[in-house]
Amino acid sequence: MAKITSLVPGYFRIPLETRLSDSTHGLMLDFELNTVRLQDADGVEGVGYTYTVGRNGAAIHALLEREFSELAIGEEASRIEALWQKFWWALHYGGRGGPTVLALSAVDIALWDLKARRASMPLWQLLGGHDPRVPCYAGGVDLDLSIDALLAQTDANLKKGFRAIKMKVGRKNLGEDVARLAAMREHLGAEFPLMVDANMKWTADQAIRAARAFTPYDPLWLEEPLIPDDVAGHARVLREGGLPIAAGENLRTLWEFKQLIDSGGVSFPEPDVTNCGGVTSFMKIAHLAEAFNLPVTSHGAHDVTVQLLASAPNCAYLEAHGFGLDRYIAQPLAIDEGFAIAPDRAGHGIAFDWERLATVKA
Repeated sequence: MAKITSLVPGYFRIPLETRLSDSTHGLMLDFELNTVRLQDADGVEGVGYTYTVGRNGAAIHALLEREFSELAIGEEASRIEALWQKFWWALHYGGRGGPTVLALSAVDIALWDLKARRASMPLWQLLGGHDPRVPCYAGGVDLDLSIDALLAQTDANLKKGFRAIKMKVGRKNLGEDVARLAAMREHLGAEFPLMVDANMKWTADQAIRAARAFTPYDPLWLEEPLIPDDVAGHARVLREGGLPIAAGENLRTLWEFKQLIDSGGVSFPEPDVTNCGGVTSFMKIAHLAEAFNLPVTSHGAHDVTVQLLASAPNCAYLEAHGFGLDRYIAQPLAIDEGFAIAPDRAGHGIAFDWERLATVKA
C-alpha cells in the first residue's frame, strides 16, 4: 500500500474537427477536458478525466485544485471505496451533482487506473473480467445534417468498422425526424441496429407521439426523450410509446438510477463514467441494472468505458463518440467488425499526449 503524494489537475479546450449539434445543446465547436494525474509514494501514476460540452470546466478545475488535492494527499491510494465516501461526504453539502461529481469522477478514474497499474493488469480484468470484445455503436451528433450528409457520415462510420449507428432526432418538425429515420433505415437495411437520441427535447406527450411515429422503422431504442428529472414521464413513454428507452447520461448518482429503474422508466440504463461518480459508481449502476435483468449501455468517454463494459456480463453497447480526443491519445480505441476491443495494457490503457494537450490549455 502506498499513499497519494500528489494530485495535479489539467484544464484544456479541445477544438472539434466537425461542427456538432443536437436538440438542446445547440452548435458545439469545442469541448472542455479536465484531467487528473495522481501519483503515489512509489512513483506510480494514475490518470483520470472528465469533460463538458463547453461550460463549467473552470469550476471543475478549481474543485480539483483546491478541494480534492487537500482531501486526497496522504491517503492510501488503494482504498478507493473509503476515499470515494470521504470525497462524497466532505463535498456533499455544496455538491451532490454538477461540477463536484464530474471532478469526483475524474479522481475516481485516476485511482482505479493507478490500482490496475500497480497490479500490472488491464482495468477490465481487475474489475472481474468478462469479455474484451464489446459491442459498440457510432454516436452521431448530427441533428442539423441534411439527409445526404447524414448518409455520408453513416457510410464513413461503416468503413471504420461500426455495425450499429445512433442518430439525433428532435427537430422542430416531427415529420423531418421521421423522414431522416426512414432514409437511414432504408440505407442500412431492416436488421441493422439503429438508435435515435432526442437529448431531452420533449414532454411525455410529445415523446409518446414521436415514439409511435418512429415505431415502423424499428429503432433499437429511443434515447433521452425527456429531461432526466421527469421519472414518471419516462415510465409513461416506455409504457405507452412502444419503444425501449435508453437514459441516464445526465443522472449523477447511483440513487437516481435506482429511482429511474424502480419506476419502470428505462430499458437500457446509460451511465457516463465521467459524470456519475467514476468507475466506482459506474460498476454499481451496471450491477444494479443486472439485478433488474436490464442490459447496461454507456455514454461518452469510450476509451475508459470499454474497460468497464468488458467486465459487465449485462453489457449492451458501448457508445463511441466523435469528440476528437483521439488526436491526443497514443493508442485510440480499436474497432473490429462492430466490436470495441478493451486493451490489454495495464490500467485503463489511455496515454495522453501531454505536450500536444499543452497547446490547447484553457
